[in-house]
Amino acid sequence: MKLSKIDNKLIIQDDFMATWIEPCGKNSVRIRSTIERNMDGNDWALDGYLEQNQKLKADIRIEEIDVVEPWYKNYPNSEEHTKKFQIASLMNGRITVKVNFEGWISFFDGEKLLFEEFWQNRRRIDRFCIPTNLDARELKPNYQSLDYKATVRFSSYDDEFLYGMGQYQDSHLNKKGTFLELAQRNSQASVPFVISSRGYGFLWNNPAIGSVSFASNGTTWIANNTKKIDYWVTAGSPSEIEENYSEVTGRAPVMPEYAMGFWQCKLRYSNQDEVIKVAKEYKKRNLPLSVIVIDFFHWSMQGDFKFDKEDWPNPEQMVNELKEMGIKLMVSVWPTIDERSENYQEMAEKGLLIGFDKGCGFNMDWMGNTVFFDTTNPETRKYVWQKCKENYLSKGIDLFWLDEAEPEYGLYDFEKFKYHIGSAMECSNIYPKFYAQGFYEGLLAEKVENPISLVRCAWAGSQKYGTVVWSGDVHSDFKSLKNQLQAGLSMNIAGIPWWTTDIGGFLGGDIHSNSFRELLVRWFEWAVFCPVMRLHGERPPFKQLNKQYHDVRGFQVKQMESGQDYEVWSFGDDVYKILQELLALRTRLKPYISAIMDKAHLKGEPVMRPLFYDFSKDKNVFSVEDEYMFGDKLLVCPVTDEGCVSRSVYLPKLANKKWVDCATKKEYEGGITVTIDAPLSRIPVFSVGAFDIKIW
Repeated sequence: MKLSKIDNKLIIQDDFMATWIEPCGKNSVRIRSTIERNMDGNDWALDGYLEQNQKLKADIRIEEIDVVEPWYKNYPNSEEHTKKFQIASLMNGRITVKVNFEGWISFFDGEKLLFEEFWQNRRRIDRFCIPTNLDARELKPNYQSLDYKATVRFSSYDDEFLYGMGQYQDSHLNKKGTFLELAQRNSQASVPFVISSRGYGFLWNNPAIGSVSFASNGTTWIANNTKKIDYWVTAGSPSEIEENYSEVTGRAPVMPEYAMGFWQCKLRYSNQDEVIKVAKEYKKRNLPLSVIVIDFFHWSMQGDFKFDKEDWPNPEQMVNELKEMGIKLMVSVWPTIDERSENYQEMAEKGLLIGFDKGCGFNMDWMGNTVFFDTTNPETRKYVWQKCKENYLSKGIDLFWLDEAEPEYGLYDFEKFKYHIGSAMECSNIYPKFYAQGFYEGLLAEKVENPISLVRCAWAGSQKYGTVVWSGDVHSDFKSLKNQLQAGLSMNIAGIPWWTTDIGGFLGGDIHSNSFRELLVRWFEWAVFCPVMRLHGERPPFKQLNKQYHDVRGFQVKQMESGQDYEVWSFGDDVYKILQELLALRTRLKPYISAIMDKAHLKGEPVMRPLFYDFSKDKNVFSVEDEYMFGDKLLVCPVTDEGCVSRSVYLPKLANKKWVDCATKKEYEGGITVTIDAPLSRIPVFSVGAFDIKIW
């Protein structure tokens, strides 16, 4: 092994592998390894930080030490023998990376060990002598390709809690002990950033398909197809970690005021008159409504990116009517290009569609044979935006719902597909980031102020492109509601502060069922305290359309049916009264929501976050997974069990203040567990001291 300093990097050259360690942001470092002649140049999630990184100067030290060879002890009368080895350190602010005489890497905050590589390999001299030949850093060639399988191993700690990693459909907020696939799927958003209770943040800076295991006997990160190992580490308190992370990957823009209100959506409004009728009913009832959404299959055909003229004869008039009522219109865009689309041939010839190496060339055959457009190609992003500019923006629509953003392959056989920038196995996870980027940059170029898009997936860095992520097509039941709570908290910790769900869940849900109505109310009251509040769902049985097929350029194109009515007055008078009050509460909270959105924009603060983020000195909070802070002043305690009318609440320790029950105004000391009434009409909420907005 040889250690050297080149420019601002500490280099480990060991056999065939070169490892670069360099400063990358405040109190942060980036580690890359390759066995090729040159380091792969992709910066992935760190793509916007290159210029700032050049200003950093690390304290790099390399020295020689004498190490006693251990073998002499096994031989009588042998003389002690020493050998010279190099050790090194790199310091950037409060983080220090140490390299021992065998090349093992450890990370420190001052004198405190944060974590270290996990080696079980008797290399030159190993005081622990574990000869299982298991390296902490591996790049093994994939046969029949020009890339490698990367594996990185770290030690595990029994008292460690881990949070973040994006959105997975289970109930585990603490990721310690979990195995996670690093791949995008409908309702699964892999954002590979994790915060540890030991005081560090870790980004797996690699969009390849892979996995991570946070096991009790070691943490293992795997990228199945890649050119290099690439990860980033930072040190500090939870808020400092989040600030450092958002500095290098990007921060959410300013959220426009309207987006903090209520969004009305359903599967689906099938014509222009329906949209206007619903909007007018909201205004007639004096209910706040910020956004109304036109869902999928309003288009003539998938890939045409324009309204079907039979059902949407005058979009400009519709937009103007809504604007007069103070309502923004959002339209759905899908990346699916039907083989019959007017754009298919041109996009195929220009290489703007996802390619394939084997099997059928179609990516999904739902409502037509379709191929996804390739967001990793800059020319694709320009082409798609130009079509949407011509057919939507020109009619006054600047708010887009970017669905199918994983993308949702009919079969997730990633090895079949290839992108402009590489095979799907190498880079598929970054697809949603480029999807959002294309629309964000297009809207900015047209002088749209503070553009945002609703996107069904994300990767590290998506937040800087005005991305509101929702949790996908989840089921309508209480188990799913519980899962969405941890999904939202995990996404916020992973750096995606604009997050939402389909209130009531998406799949199933009988609007006439008392059980579903209870679920809807519990979901709705929780959504008041989410970054974005949006009602949506499929709600069978579907209504039959007057006309099942439309003629599009000689093709008979099947139209998508519409679910049951799904407005706040659709569930009976008792439910309507509760939802009416909750909408009024959301309106009252908008100044507070605006303030915490500003913190997300300026410092990368999560809007909703687990208790450890604000109360990390209280060790009891690390195991609390069903409460969270909404901003820094409100403790929210959702009810996620059917029939429940009270619940246990842990109140974290406070310094010089008390918790106030927003319903009863009763004060409590911190550091205790209390049982709180939770009637159907009310979600338990506590404030840190007095709160100047009426909650209940």
